[in-house]
Amino acid sequence: MSDFWQKNLSTAKTFRQDLHRHPELGWQEHNTAAAIRDRLTAMGIDWRPCAQTGTLAHIASGNPGGRHIALRGDIDALPIDEDSGRTWSSQQQGCMHACGHDGHTAALMATVAWLKQHEDSLSGPVTFLFQPAEEGGHGAREMIADGALEGVDEIYGWHNWPAIPFGKMICPDQLVMCGNATFSITVKGRGGHASQPELCADPVLAASAITLNLQQIISRRLPPQYAAVVSVTSIEAASGLTVIPQQAVLSGSIRVPDDQTKTRINQLIEEISHHTALSYGVDCEVAIQPRYSATINHAKPAEKARTAWLAEPGQQLDHAISLPVMASEDFSYYLQQVPGAFALIGADDGEPVHQHPCHSPHYDFNDRLLEKVVRWYSRLAGAPLPDYTG
Repeated sequence: MSDFWQKNLSTAKTFRQDLHRHPELGWQEHNTAAAIRDRLTAMGIDWRPCAQTGTLAHIASGNPGGRHIALRGDIDALPIDEDSGRTWSSQQQGCMHACGHDGHTAALMATVAWLKQHEDSLSGPVTFLFQPAEEGGHGAREMIADGALEGVDEIYGWHNWPAIPFGKMICPDQLVMCGNATFSITVKGRGGHASQPELCADPVLAASAITLNLQQIISRRLPPQYAAVVSVTSIEAASGLTVIPQQAVLSGSIRVPDDQTKTRINQLIEEISHHTALSYGVDCEVAIQPRYSATINHAKPAEKARTAWLAEPGQQLDHAISLPVMASEDFSYYLQQVPGAFALIGADDGEPVHQHPCHSPHYDFNDRLLEKVVRWYSRLAGAPLPDYTG
């Protein structure tokens, strides 16, 4: 058993680094999907395409006695030029696995291989979701629409997290990650010569005022106990040095703990933007793009997830990091449909390369996490495990 275990982990590491060399953006993961499906076929695993580039695999379908659990790994990369210096760096310009989805995929594939070896010992069916387009593409929503959760009783997922010490987990009973949305505000003025501002309606000045006023939503319009963020992240108003432009465009992001807060913030963005624009003699158009709801765990599955994690030597829960984490996850879609839990697992083992945050061009997944997550997933599925190697 231990020989296969070590070979499986070695294969997972190689697979992860190969995926890292060949990243693909959301809804473009055709080669990634082919690599996943080829490996599943070679292992004799039943699978089908799900949501275009996604893949749904099944083990122990003939074991209906126990609860049917699902395990998820996301497969898409980000539009970032890599600067990690790793020998397996991205070979695709402008595209990088900067969030560790290559590691999530490799860990799930290694779990498939291990559980296949012990299929007869599993108490119930296991479904594996190789999900595309997590990075803003609503891949989980499309997987659900294509039947990914049919018959599933519980679902589990995870994300590596460089801000947490290696070997520690965050998996609360309730809110773990915030929801989000993005917005753009087009401020339409009247351009002209910079020496005659009185003949113009300056959209740059109005955009600056809107930016300042939006930053007061959190500090003055919401209770201080709310975990929420409003960030204007860009202002575009390109023009000549002596020209007041016709328009300026603001863009930004919000982070919210629940849909009620999201609705309230959206209303305030609309209200503040229009009223401020009016006071500066310009017009504005506000467009808000909904993204993901908050990721909210179910208590009993979260307890199972923590118990399975703590069953391994040296593994702990992290109580230092503030919750909720303000990043967002489309795993929230699954948790709105069936009970389940999502965990953040620490990647910081003291090596500088494993301390760069997700979405950084210097980031690289910590391959030491592969064994920990495969053991955790396998324990959740009820499979036997070899002695821990560390």
